[in-house]
Amino acid sequence: MNEPDESMTQRLKIGEGHISGNASICLAVMAMAAVLCFHYPEYLTTPEFRELYTGEMMKTVLMAVIVASFLFATVSFLLSKEKKRAVTGIVISAMAVATGGFEVQARSVEKTVWHVGLDWLLIDLLLLAVIFVPIEMAFPQNKRQSRFHAEWRTDLVYFTVSHLFVQFFGVITQAPAKLMFGWMGLAPFQHWVQQLPFVAGFLLALFVTDLFQYAAHRLFHSHVYLWRFHSVHHSTQAMDWLAGSRTHFVDIFVTRSISFIPLYVCGFSEFTFNAYILFVSIHAVLIHANTSINFGFVKYLLVTPQFHHWHHCEDPAHYGKNFAIHFPLIDRIFGTYYLPGTTWPEATGVREGSYPKGYWKQLKHPFTKSPFDNDLNMEEPSSR
Repeated sequence: MNEPDESMTQRLKIGEGHISGNASICLAVMAMAAVLCFHYPEYLTTPEFRELYTGEMMKTVLMAVIVASFLFATVSFLLSKEKKRAVTGIVISAMAVATGGFEVQARSVEKTVWHVGLDWLLIDLLLLAVIFVPIEMAFPQNKRQSRFHAEWRTDLVYFTVSHLFVQFFGVITQAPAKLMFGWMGLAPFQHWVQQLPFVAGFLLALFVTDLFQYAAHRLFHSHVYLWRFHSVHHSTQAMDWLAGSRTHFVDIFVTRSISFIPLYVCGFSEFTFNAYILFVSIHAVLIHANTSINFGFVKYLLVTPQFHHWHHCEDPAHYGKNFAIHFPLIDRIFGTYYLPGTTWPEATGVREGSYPKGYWKQLKHPFTKSPFDNDLNMEEPSSR
């Protein structure tokens, strides 16, 4: 059993300059990366995503981020005895300004063979941080958990990798669905689906994908070798808005492939598909967040943090519950529903497992060793 790290259970206090210092550094790094996106849009931005924003809009956001980084650095410099964070934030922000942060101009972009989604990463990270960091600070479920706990950098790397290679993941997850169902004459059915009102089509997309994800999710928990990979996601003891990003590549590939099958078969419109992706991006972060908000009656209709935290419960007595991603109704149908009033699990994580620290070590670990023993003895199946 992994013991909780001391730093994970000590929240940083407002007024000491540590939070503002870390915020300054994060914003400065994002600003520097955004400047690079303006200079090299062919290779660092996503063609489909570029259609959703304008260059002037992003320039305004970039300038605001640089100013905010300087302000946070100033606050940190004034409040903290340790000046390293503040100075680091100022230096990186100054580099962003020196390389054109206040003068960059959007330009036409030629299509290239390859690219990484740095623009998608930066905008999504900034948006989610603006939404969820204040929520977790104002309404934390685990009041002792630090904002910058022992493994937050590891989870940030997971977040970064999955967003940077959004094109790669999209290609490899669509391929299996097309191979299995591309030969079917689905045009009439797909036309009917595309004619549905938006709300009906959107809810249908959520429900059918959730059925497929439920099946895949239970498979990862019940198959002992697959559990090696999925248990990496469960290994975090600090549930927060970044925790949902801790997902092994094999887990991402299988789950996204299976989730894409109903979207491909049903032929949902591009608008519905994009709305689905946007909703899933935010909802997946929400259900892992360190927030005590219980959402009232909505928690019986839609998966909430309380519901999903029970799925991550460390106590073996509550294993095998709450596999649905969006709708608790699916767990009710298959007998895996568990939501005890307003009670939350005392701890999350994998009690019987042992995991290395760091992204790259966790990436290769399941291929070579079992997290549950030292001799690759996989006789005992998972009961998760």
